[in-house]
Amino acid sequence: MEITYASPSSQNLSSSSQRSSSYVSMPAARPVKVIPLQHPETTSSCSAASSFGALVSKRIGNFKRMTWIQWIETLLPCSRWIRTYKWREYFQVDLMAGTTVGIMLVPQAMSYAKLAGLQPIYGLYSGFVPIFVYAIFGSSRQLAIGPVALVSLLVSNVLGGIADSSDELYTELAILLALMVGIFESIMGLLRLGWLIRFISHAVISGFTTASAIVIALSQAKYFLGYDVARSSKIVPLIKSIILGADKFSWPPFLVGSIILAILLIMKQLGKSRKYLRFLRAAGPLTGVVLGTTIVKIYHPPSITLVGDIPQGLPNFSIPKSFECAMSLIPTAILITGVAILESVGIAKALAAKNGYELDSNQELFGLGVANILGSFFSAYPTTGSFSRSAVNHESGAKTGLSGVITGIIMACALLFMTPLFEHIPQCALAAIVVSAVMGLVDYDEAIFLWHVDKKDFLLWTITSITTLFLGIEIGVLVGVGASLAFVIHESANPHIAILGRLPGTTVYRNTQQYPEAYTYHGIVIVRIDAPIYFANISFIKDRLREYEVDVDRSTRRGPEVERIYFVILEMAPVTYIDSSAVQALKDLYQEYKSRGIQIAISNLNHEVLLTLSKSGVVDLIGKEWYFVRAHDAVQVCLQHVQSLKETANAPNPLPDDNLSFLQRLLKSRGEDLSIAELESGAQRPPDFKNTDPKLEPLLSRKT
Repeated sequence: MEITYASPSSQNLSSSSQRSSSYVSMPAARPVKVIPLQHPETTSSCSAASSFGALVSKRIGNFKRMTWIQWIETLLPCSRWIRTYKWREYFQVDLMAGTTVGIMLVPQAMSYAKLAGLQPIYGLYSGFVPIFVYAIFGSSRQLAIGPVALVSLLVSNVLGGIADSSDELYTELAILLALMVGIFESIMGLLRLGWLIRFISHAVISGFTTASAIVIALSQAKYFLGYDVARSSKIVPLIKSIILGADKFSWPPFLVGSIILAILLIMKQLGKSRKYLRFLRAAGPLTGVVLGTTIVKIYHPPSITLVGDIPQGLPNFSIPKSFECAMSLIPTAILITGVAILESVGIAKALAAKNGYELDSNQELFGLGVANILGSFFSAYPTTGSFSRSAVNHESGAKTGLSGVITGIIMACALLFMTPLFEHIPQCALAAIVVSAVMGLVDYDEAIFLWHVDKKDFLLWTITSITTLFLGIEIGVLVGVGASLAFVIHESANPHIAILGRLPGTTVYRNTQQYPEAYTYHGIVIVRIDAPIYFANISFIKDRLREYEVDVDRSTRRGPEVERIYFVILEMAPVTYIDSSAVQALKDLYQEYKSRGIQIAISNLNHEVLLTLSKSGVVDLIGKEWYFVRAHDAVQVCLQHVQSLKETANAPNPLPDDNLSFLQRLLKSRGEDLSIAELESGAQRPPDFKNTDPKLEPLLSRKT
């Protein structure tokens, strides 16, 4: 609610003017209508320690109010869908979805294990125990976890430099890596640290996955070409090895692999484009395996390598070994944890939104961690959520985590009864499944989108993908994340600052570059700072304020004409935080302005920022009368002072009000009433209503 507020600021400004010799004494200001700003009581404000204590007390209170059902749902998220499970409505679709994903997972698990440098049986193990554990502790009802191509490439890349893939140590380290990844994920979930990964932009992830997909596809070339290719995560050694071994090229694996790959791509495309053929997308890997096995059985080509003997039966319980190598695995474990957060949690949130239920990302991370920890005791290597299988699970109509249980049952049946059938699967068929899966990760559409929308993100995408291709996965991720953080720091240290002008016919102030019709006032600069103010950006902000003081565009200015700037109004609505360095800089800026006869006014602060300024003494230093609720209130007060300064400059010896006659005082008060409307509209003389163009801006009526 507006109230009549006779600001004492004119007295203060006048006295300070006399000291700086930039101002002359002026008459008392006419009362203007402003909204009073409520200043916080610094003595009664709570300290940081008490705020932390209040937060802890609130959390403890929330725990105490939790019922035993809520405790069970927190510890075992599966109880949420178990309690409300509708057997007649959900079971059929869950059975269909679980079966579909299971059929898809069996050949994929073996393919991804080969990509990781492991025997195919470890892919089946990784798709068994973790699925059951996640169904209990995971909060997503549609996420399909298990071996994935990107994690498999990371495993192969790090372990290839430590041991040979044929050594037992290699397998032990892969299992140990699953335990370490699970521990990291669980700790981050319990401490609610999933927000840390938000600093990695989507452009970095897209560039990284695109480059990784190309490396994965090239690493599978040896199964198509019929000769060995150097194992590397860099594109140059892979291409060089492929070219140097061209004289060993064999046609049978190339033809069989290419035919299977073409069939997989066609089935995937038909499954995506036509709803009634959706089952083809999930049936593609199984079709490729069956087709490859049939060709081998019929023609017996000697140059096509087979999967070979696969142990039959469920995995045995065993404790991970080779803990002496754990230190060398920490960087990769952290990287895989980051991939799990970005991929799995992102997919899980999207699926939860589509299916109408809430998902706690930290609970999800904890569920993935427990799945990896317990999986490592049953010979599983690191697992996470799969894009393709989760999409198939959702499209097949999965309603609850029971679909994951059914997928686990199919994996158990494959381990118990079907492993003898897998001996004759050609390696080129598994390679075709991997290539088909990773082709969807080549996100060139994202690069085109970023080029048109944001050149900085396109540069991030390009830097990450190129460094990943040519320098390796770890360096690519580090460079991409470093570049992403550098852009964040640059944007934070160089925030957007706008000159505000008044929109005609309103009391709204907007960026003059965005709204060219907005006008400003002589002697006043209104600046909006669009970021928190802290030690890294305060120097930039001060430099910009000095520029705005000198570089004044007079073409759109209104009000009484003066030769220089007398007031700087800081619109601080976007400022959510201000630190001690910025507070000290604000004090220095005030003193600097004061020495040049410029007054700072501040408008629209939030409670926390105003409290910080009050505690630091900035409010008292500048003066409470120079803090306003709205920019318009600040403009009204400052505009009156500018008018008073001009009048006193033109009339050096005005008579005091006590010496004026009644008629003179009446004429003066009428002139002041008219001058307010003139000041706000920018007019320099009383308007001629007879000759007023109806298209021009109407004057704002003032309430008395």
